Amino acid sequence: MANKTKKEKRERRHRRVRAKIFGTSRVPRLCLFRSSRHIYVQLIDDEKNRVLLEEHTLPGAVKKKKGAREKKIKKTEKAYQLGKMIAQKAKEKKIKKVVFDRAGYKYHGIVKRLAEGAREGGLEF
Repeated sequence: MANKTKKEKRERRHRRVRAKIFGTSRVPRLCLFRSSRHIYVQLIDDEKNRVLLEEHTLPGAVKKKKGAREKKIKKTEKAYQLGKMIAQKAKEKKIKKVVFDRAGYKYHGIVKRLAEGAREGGLEF
């Protein structure tokens, strides 16, 4: 198997990362999934196998920019807003620290902006 697909490479990185991180109720795992159109984020307690919070960029979830006309916002900007939204919800549940699970995605672009938004919203990694 010399030629691995992008998906196979990501899944292999994901298994390697997941072997090292574990979420608890005090310090949950901030896990993300990227589809071609949307981004999904969850705070997971691995001890109890429960999802504590979830957010996504499905229609209506992320605010559009105001202006002379409604502008389409970039995925990186949606990711940033999503990070801030999940941080705000986590604050309401008194969660300050999280373990960041990038799910095998490389730390740039959408993943990086999501992390920046979460940090700015008040979450500690």
